[in-house]
Order: sequence, then structure tokens, then C-alpha cells
Amino acid sequence: MSRLIAIAAVAALAASPTLAQTMDHSMHGMSMPADPPKAAPKPAAAPASPPAPDNMPGMDMSQGMGGDHAGHAMVTAGEDEAPIPHLTPPPAPTDHAADTFYDPARMAAARAVLREEHGGARYSMVMSNLAEYQARRGGGGYRWEGAAFWGGDINRFVLKSEGEGSFKGGVDAAEVQGLYSRAIGPYFDLQAGVRQDFAPKNRTYLTIGTEGLMPYWFDVSAAAFLSTKGEVLGRVEGTYDLRLTQRLVLQPRAELNFAAQDTAETRTGSGLSNAELGLRLRYEIRREFAPYIGVSFDRRFGRTADYARAAGKDVRSTAFVVGLRAWF
Repeated sequence: MSRLIAIAAVAALAASPTLAQTMDHSMHGMSMPADPPKAAPKPAAAPASPPAPDNMPGMDMSQGMGGDHAGHAMVTAGEDEAPIPHLTPPPAPTDHAADTFYDPARMAAARAVLREEHGGARYSMVMSNLAEYQARRGGGGYRWEGAAFWGGDINRFVLKSEGEGSFKGGVDAAEVQGLYSRAIGPYFDLQAGVRQDFAPKNRTYLTIGTEGLMPYWFDVSAAAFLSTKGEVLGRVEGTYDLRLTQRLVLQPRAELNFAAQDTAETRTGSGLSNAELGLRLRYEIRREFAPYIGVSFDRRFGRTADYARAAGKDVRSTAFVVGLRAWF
């Protein structure tokens, strides 16, 4: 009987709309008043906004004020930026952290060297690329090639010399060049000056050429020579250092000489007159001191070969070489 009374009470409560709404919202943690809420008063009319200016930088007024950016603060560009002051920069620091751990005098000397090397200072170097003995058929010979320069990073004075000979026949070729060198890029210099030959004949040439470092670390040079007698010569050289270890370096080398005409006095024929191909293996005891061994192939062509035969010289030769590469 009591169970029937309880079921009837629950049914009566569910039939009441107001109580059912209260129970439904109580499931979400919300309590509803027993009586329906009164209608909220209408808000007062908003005051008329002032007319928008004709030109507001950075805003497109064609979209109105009800777009996505309605209610955002409107700030004119540069309105909140403070002017940049024009002040004197602070003095350069005179203390050096390295002086705390190393001898200050030695660190000052190192900084002085750094300023000289990268501050337009003048410096010099003397380098012997080839200074070698050549063991070949018919008697031993020798060959040299070197250069020296003095100047800065852009402008330099360069002195070059090269030549060859045999112990029996004396000097076959010898020359000296004095050149003004100017950097025309990070890796190439333009050079111009005078070349003086002492053997096989005395000749003076006007010289113009270039030398530098090509991609993949090829050292190349090319030059043209115009003698006081109107003779035109050309030369192209190239080397490549293949580093086998930190101290062992294999260097292929090529030199080609050209002439625009036949000159019996200097025993030079037109076209490709001679070519030298070499392969030298050096061991760098120090970077500036490296003995080497290798092999050199020399060949004369065309009329130059004819002049060599007439003088009793070989047209081609192969030599085993021992020499020293050094610079200071």
C-alpha cells in the first residue's frame, strides 16, 4: 500500500510543468526559480558615434564597424613608437678576458698581428715552387721556379723567376719578371709588367696576365708577352694539390708555352712550342719546408722541335726529379 502511494506522488510531480523544468535543470547544476523571470528592461539607445574621419591609416572603413575586428582598439601606425635617440656610441672596451688566463704581453702582441694582417698592412713572402735536380738520359739537369711579393691585400709588387739547364750544356732558359699585381676578385689577381729573358737570347717583353684559384682548388695562371721586336708569346700553367695525408701531398702540374710566329734566334716555333707535365710527391716536414720526388715529361712541338734537333738536343725527355719546395 505504501508503495502505491509513493508511485502516485512521483506521477503527480512529473505532471507539473514547473517542477519538471526545475528537475531537468538540476541535472546540470542549475536551479530555476519557481516563477518565470520578468522581462528585462530594454537598454537605452546608444549615443550616436562621431563621424569617422575620411582618412585613417591602416584601416579599411568600407567593412564598417561590425566586422570581425569590431571592438578592437584602433591605433595609428607609429603612434606609440618612441623616437630613436641619436647618442654617441660607448667607447670600445679595453679589458680582455684572455688576459686573465694568459700572459697579457703575449696577448697584446697577438692582437697587434691580427690588426696588421686584416687592417691593410704590408707584408711579404718569398716562395720556391720548384728547386730540383733532374736525372735524365744524356746527363743531369736542373730547374727552378719561384716568386716573391711585397704589398697588401689589393696591390702588390711581384717578382718571378724560372729557368732550366743541364750540367753539361749550361743554362737553356732563364727569365725574370717584375709585375704589378692587383686583386680583381676574391680569388684572382690581374698582373702587368716586364719580363726579361737572359737565355737563350736577351729579350725584353711587355707582360700582362692573371693568376688565381679556380673552383675545386686548382691554381692557374695565364700570361701573354710582347717583345720589343714584336714577338708574341703565351703561357698557361696549372697545379693541383691532392692531400693524401696531413703532410703527404701529391701535385700534378702542367705548363704549356705558345708562340705566334717562328723565331730562329730564340729557337721558338709558332703554335704550341713546348709542354711540360709533372707529378711530384712532397712531404711537408713543416708547411714552409717540403722535400719532394717525382717525374717530369717534356716535349717540344713543330718548328720548336726542328730547332732542337738542329742544335743536337732531344725533342722529348723524361726525368726523375728530386727537389725542395719552401717559402718564408
